[in-house]
Formats: sequence, C-alpha cells, structure tokens
Amino acid sequence: MAQPSSWPRAAYLHIPFCRHHCGYCNFTVVAGRDDLVGDFLRAVELELQSLESPREVDTLYFGGGTPTHLPAAQLEQLCELAKRWHPLADGYEWTVEANPGDLDVERIEVLAQQGVNRVSLGVQSLNNGKLAKLERDHTAEDVRRVIAQLEEAGIGVSIDLIFAAPGETLVQWQADVEAALSFAPNHLSVYGLTYEQGTTFWNRRLRGDLSEVEEESQREMYLWSIDRLAAEGILQYEVSNFARPGFRSRHNQVYWAAKEYYAAGPGAARYVDGARETNHRSTTAYLKRVLAGESPVAEREVLDEVQRNRERIVLGLRRNEGINRENYLAATGRSLDEVAGVELAKFIELGLLADDGNAVRLTREGLLVSDSIWPELL
Repeated sequence: MAQPSSWPRAAYLHIPFCRHHCGYCNFTVVAGRDDLVGDFLRAVELELQSLESPREVDTLYFGGGTPTHLPAAQLEQLCELAKRWHPLADGYEWTVEANPGDLDVERIEVLAQQGVNRVSLGVQSLNNGKLAKLERDHTAEDVRRVIAQLEEAGIGVSIDLIFAAPGETLVQWQADVEAALSFAPNHLSVYGLTYEQGTTFWNRRLRGDLSEVEEESQREMYLWSIDRLAAEGILQYEVSNFARPGFRSRHNQVYWAAKEYYAAGPGAARYVDGARETNHRSTTAYLKRVLAGESPVAEREVLDEVQRNRERIVLGLRRNEGINRENYLAATGRSLDEVAGVELAKFIELGLLADDGNAVRLTREGLLVSDSIWPELL
C-alpha cells in the first residue's frame, strides 16, 4: 500500500553515548554510561513502535552524542531497527555522525554493509594542540586514518571544523582549513566556538581560566573561510555549511525548508502533523519513561499560522539563496511583506538583509550577526 504523501520523508535518531564529554558541548550526551546501551536500544524500539507502521524516508540521520561509540554489534542492531521502521527510499541519503577516535575498521564495515552513504566526521581541528584545548579525544593522525578508511569503504565524508578556539589566531585557523582541504572534501561545516551556559567551558570562562577570541578576529576567521572555500569550489549554502555542487546535506535542508520530520531518542526533536515535540533531555529520564510505557515527550507546541509563517522566514534566511517571494506565497498563502514586512524593512535598511525583488537573503554583514536577527522575526 502506498504511503500517504502527507507523511514526513525524513527521520532523525539521537544516540547520546560518548567516551568523553567535551567542555564546550551542550548536547544531550552521557559519557561513561555504556551500561545503558541495552536499555537505550530497547527504548528506541518501543518509541519507534508508536509509529504503528513503517514510514519510508528519503533521508535518515543518526546524531549524538557519538552514534559510532556503540560497539559494532549494537551499532548494527540500531541500524537494522532504524531501517525496519524507516525504510529507505531509492536514492536515499543516510548520514551518521562519528568521532575519529571511535571509528575503526569493524564499525566502518557495519556502516557500509548497512547502507550508510555519508558520515559527518567531528574533526574540529587537525592541530593536536588545539584538539587538546577543545578536550577532544582524537589526534590529527586519527582523522587521516579514518578518512582513508571511509573513502575505501565508499562512504562520503563531511568534515566539521571549529574556529575561535581559546587563543587561536587567524593564521592558525587558516592552517587548519588548509589541512582540511588537503582531503579534497565535498562538504564542510564550520562553527565558531560558543560558550553555552551549563558547560564546563562556560564556567572556566567565568573564572578567567578561558578567554573568548575577540569579536573582530572571529569575524575575520569566518569571512576568510567563506572566500577560501569558495575558491576551492566549496560554496556556502547555509550559515555554517559549505558544499561542492550536488553534495549539500539533504537531511538538514529538510529543516531549513520548514518541512516535517520524525525523531526518536533522548532529547530528539520532531515536527509531525504541525506539532513540534522534544523528548526529555535526560537520558536516564527518557529511558525510565519509555521502558515504563510512558511518553518521552517533555515539550510540545502546536504552531499557529502566524508562528508557522514566521518560523519559515527564519529557517529560510539561514540558506544563502534566502527566501523566494513567489515560493513563500505559494507555501503560506501570505506575502512575505504581509507576514514580516516591518522587520524585514528594518534589517534591509541596516544592511543585514538584501532584497532584489525576487528574494530576501542575508548580506555578508548579516551572516556575521544572524543569531541576533532571528528573535525579532519570530
């Protein structure tokens, strides 16, 4: 029987396990609790059973945490479970996040045999001194080994990098990017280090143990990255994401297009039937609830028309092509100016947005301060 066209075509699974909790990380993560892996697999299976029937998807994404921290046998079990409830359509994209320190031949073999065709690799840096500052548990040599093994297995690789690590200079960042480019990547994600409340980096900064790279240096690093990657044919298509033609993350584009998607696991957020839901962020609370037959959902919000229309603007503006006026009208039944004309005009006047009559998009200056724009548009 054909699947209803209204069902989401993307799914996300959150795997919270890590070998080590990095000081800057604010994701739903547990380190040193591998004793919970069995319960986790049982809980995810129970949560997926709430779908009642398999839901075919075009994109599947395993995030974390570190999905590849699972032992090979459990990783294989999770892959089989995911495919049972989210069968993959022809031409699918299946991404698994991985850390260079966890990935080995056995796990890569599991990924390849299961059909994973894309790995998002948490490289963060190819400078061992910087990796130590970021509290990463891998080395530049681990990165080189893993990328070679993934390529040999026929799995595409996206590289994550972090700029503005404590004490980092523009010259050091440039060397890091050049080292990453030596792998001739098809996709790169570039993130400025942020100090999130609740992390050890946040507390260390408050104590004066860590100092944030000055704002002007961060701007230089980010803008240089845009130009340098473009010179290699790796074009920016979203605030933090760069790809060669044909290699954009299809899964993440589902989010930015304001389309619906399934999700399971602790802290996982889904958007189904007009409702945004987020599971409990505590892994132990999530396990306790699901294994007791209770809902794991901690937050639920049904967006009204105004909220949906405004959220579509914010998500769309993250992309370099911005928001096409005709497409927006077709999707919402409202014009862009009707929904947020006053706010958009303000940011255009400030030079943070550009409007060519067909589309509204972030300017180069707007890219630098995009996070300060979103609250006013929502």
